[in-house]
Amino acid sequence: MSVKMRKVGNSNTLTVPNDIKPIAKEFDVFQGRDGVIVYVPKHKNPFHDETFIKSHNLKQSEEFGGPLIGEEIPKD
Repeated sequence: MSVKMRKVGNSNTLTVPNDIKPIAKEFDVFQGRDGVIVYVPKHKNPFHDETFIKSHNLKQSEEFGGPLIGEEIPKD
């Protein structure tokens, strides 16, 4: 299966064949050094979601005890 790029306005467009059933309506797109074009379904970042942040304890403690070094615990 192959597709051809076509010009639509100021954009280049690649069509999605009917055999491919997308699981999302919005994608992030990247191009590799070798020219590969990758479309990845867009997901919300939970660390930018206020509801997620409020419902989880994101404070961190040292694995082996002792004082914290630097600023591991954010200031409230």
